[in-house]
Amino acid sequence: MSALERIAIEDTQHWLEAAVIGLNLCPFAKAVVVKQRIRYRVCASDAPQDLLVLLREELLFLTQTDAQEVETTLLIAPRLLPDFLDFNDFLLDCDAVLNELGLAGELQIADFHPRYQFGGTEADDVSNCTNRAPYPTLHLLREASIDQAVASFPDAAQIFERNIEVLETLGAEGWAKLGVQARQSPHG
Repeated sequence: MSALERIAIEDTQHWLEAAVIGLNLCPFAKAVVVKQRIRYRVCASDAPQDLLVLLREELLFLTQTDAQEVETTLLIAPRLLPDFLDFNDFLLDCDAVLNELGLAGELQIADFHPRYQFGGTEADDVSNCTNRAPYPTLHLLREASIDQAVASFPDAAQIFERNIEVLETLGAEGWAKLGVQARQSPHG
């Protein structure tokens, strides 16, 4: 494993522990992390097509692997798509791969980016941090796992609103103190 890959995985794991689990932004994440059912893959390339190749491989891997072994995959792209709008456009290509493989409805792709910005918000709005990760990241999820998690969590629809409240209380300074940003430049 290269230094780039190791650091990207370590930074992502820290983000999961400090922000996603630590702030309870996703009440379903802790169990998957504790049971070590997350697969981390890093696309070290600076070519978006290489990430699509890795995406295809990982989607197929999840369909062929028992969820008790690997429930989800995080595809981390430290050298790709530093501009959020370019990343957002790239998600159409990701959805095309999912549909081409006939896996829509079985798997889904969630997205995170260091500069994530919801429509109608300012770039520095702390609510954007709900979807901010150290690097552009694709989270591959099993629909069955999502259904099971939502069924066990009575107020799943309220998670997003609760997250915004948590982040607004924490504020930008509190978010910065979590230290969940990338430790290396995207091209480092």
